[in-house]
Amino acid sequence: MHKLVRLRNVMTVLAATAAFATAACGSETESADAPAPTTTAAAVAKPTIVLVHGSFSDSSSWDTVAGKLRAQGYQVVQPENPLRGPSSDAAAVTSAIANVTGPVVLVGHSYGGAVISNMHRPDVKSAVFIAGFAPAKGEPVQALSDPAKYPGSKIGPALQIKPTDTGAEVTLKPEQFGEVFAQDVSADVAAQLAARQRPTSAAAQAEPSGDPSWASTPSWYLVSTEDQILPPAAQRFQADRAKAQVSEVKSSHASPVSHPDEVVATITAAAR
Repeated sequence: MHKLVRLRNVMTVLAATAAFATAACGSETESADAPAPTTTAAAVAKPTIVLVHGSFSDSSSWDTVAGKLRAQGYQVVQPENPLRGPSSDAAAVTSAIANVTGPVVLVGHSYGGAVISNMHRPDVKSAVFIAGFAPAKGEPVQALSDPAKYPGSKIGPALQIKPTDTGAEVTLKPEQFGEVFAQDVSADVAAQLAARQRPTSAAAQAEPSGDPSWASTPSWYLVSTEDQILPPAAQRFQADRAKAQVSEVKSSHASPVSHPDEVVATITAAAR
């Protein structure tokens, strides 16, 4: 009888041990098979890229660059720049992207650089200047393309000025657009760009800029070394002053059209 009791006790212990071992093995298997903790979508979300065009242009000048960025998974916004003056244009573009949430990368081409320099959104991760103006406080755009200080621009003879009731409007003469603004694209593309250009208020060139956002925002600058609108020396000066990460491309002023891959590479570097 006592032997039977002892046998039952041993069997109970063995059964309990086996059950514990099975549970432990199951727990280890579940732990090994369970997916690793995933990073939240917000943590890996790419910033929204805001592409701001400059004078003698419109938002369609960004179409090729925007398409390449979207193909890489970026949300891209191409607001129309009113071309009235850095302060009011910055306010207009800020309003146009009011519904954008999350981190933002601001990109300004040409005069668009002066616009993003006057934008102060707290969610701006970085600023990118593509052959762009980056004025300091109190500095007008025209001071940064002064031919006496930065020779090489051919813009003067190509300008056409039209008086209006609200002030003079400036465009480039269509027949000189390709030679001055976009000498490295086909004649057909240059003609299309000339036809799409929007007039800029002459007063915008003389308006003193406000506090520059680039003073407190990580910045990138892509210099166009064959630029005949904003001389390369002026671009390099501004990039150095903004302490920007600088790269260069052998391009006309129209680099978003003629060299979109290099432009995209600069933007994505800033986005990362």
